[in-house]
Amino acid sequence: MQTQELKKPWEQLSELVGTDDPEQINDFLNSINPADTALAVSRLTAAEQSRLLTLLEPEDAAEVIEDISDTQAAVLIEDLSPEQAAAILEELGSDHVADLLGELDEKDAHAIIEQMDPEEAEEARQFLTYAPDTAGGLMLSEYLDFRAEQRVQDVLDDLQANREDYADYDVQYLYVTDEDNRLQGVLRMRDLLFPSRTTKLSNLMIGNPYKVSVDASLEDLRNFFEEHNLFGVPVIDAEEKLLGIVLPEAVEEAHQKQSTKQFLGLSGIVGGEEFRSMPLLSRSGRRLSWLSLNIVLNIIAASVIALYQDTLTAVIALAVFLPMVSDMSGCSGNQAVAVSMRELSLGLVRPTEIMRVLGKEISLGILNGLALGILLGGVAYLWKGNPFLGLVVGGALAVNTVVAVCLGGLIPLLLKRIRLDPALVSSPLLTTVTDMCGFFFVLSFASLLLNRLQ
Repeated sequence: MQTQELKKPWEQLSELVGTDDPEQINDFLNSINPADTALAVSRLTAAEQSRLLTLLEPEDAAEVIEDISDTQAAVLIEDLSPEQAAAILEELGSDHVADLLGELDEKDAHAIIEQMDPEEAEEARQFLTYAPDTAGGLMLSEYLDFRAEQRVQDVLDDLQANREDYADYDVQYLYVTDEDNRLQGVLRMRDLLFPSRTTKLSNLMIGNPYKVSVDASLEDLRNFFEEHNLFGVPVIDAEEKLLGIVLPEAVEEAHQKQSTKQFLGLSGIVGGEEFRSMPLLSRSGRRLSWLSLNIVLNIIAASVIALYQDTLTAVIALAVFLPMVSDMSGCSGNQAVAVSMRELSLGLVRPTEIMRVLGKEISLGILNGLALGILLGGVAYLWKGNPFLGLVVGGALAVNTVVAVCLGGLIPLLLKRIRLDPALVSSPLLTTVTDMCGFFFVLSFASLLLNRLQ
């Protein structure tokens, strides 16, 4: 007897959405893992996705939002009314709310915030003021704090009385603050198990605990958690007031998002993550923005060749070496980019140290340029038997290598100074510039020695 093929998760979810039965839908979503939920939701049509969130209770819809990426969630939220979106966001943790609002257009984000509970709306507005890859942008505002004079029994009573509210908190530590919410100490949950219930928290807490500034960068946070094996770290402002908690998993997730963004940027996809379930025009725009710029840059590079077309026609052998010179110089420049990017991330160089970096790269560029120039020039000479061809090709590569490593070392610093992401722009910009310079040097040197090359 032939068994019926099991339907795929998205097929089942699509059918359930068509029934308009939220209970069945919720039961099905609870029966599959988050990865299958994300896959199933992504395969629904736009109308089915919107219908799905409309049918579910805000709490259940929030669970769906938590299982998919922020980019996908933003697309779904945009199709809802501000009232519906606000109801769902109020069921999310503060970190998810901040991430999701950050993915939306400013107009849409503020429209949703206006429909939220006033207290939560104010918190959301505050989160939007923090840069996303800082402690402020990554922190949770849900934490438990008490006063130093309170007793163990007071804490236990509070935990019991508010157990339903606290159930969704990521509680590993309790924080001790004064009347102005300044951080005084920290308690581990296990510290409440054994002492007398009349013991004051001041006698149990760890005074002067580890903490990070609200402006701490993602790199600073990664270094902190690599050095300290903690479940979380409190975030404070300039007045030592406790603002929230950063968890190590949030830091790692942000790092992965950053790496993905950089990879997509280097691949020519601008504007964040792209999924094939996204609207066609949105996907097209993310790709065309960089492709259009590349057209302009390549036209400029091609114009350099057009200026010397007579020289190129007279010495056709130069056409063989043009891509070699530009490619080898580009590789040298990208090595310098990589070193600058790494030193910036480790804090070993500052964006203002342009002359220091330039001095270091010039000497290296001259050394490597001479070595590579002699090598390629020798190949050109052996191929055509013309020493001047070798001189032109080798000299152009040597000079362009110096230019490439200097630019490769400096571009990340300059981009950092003007608050652009060096990881997204440095390599494409360097490649275009080294191509133009490589073509220019080869053809200019050839024009000067044209009589010797023919």
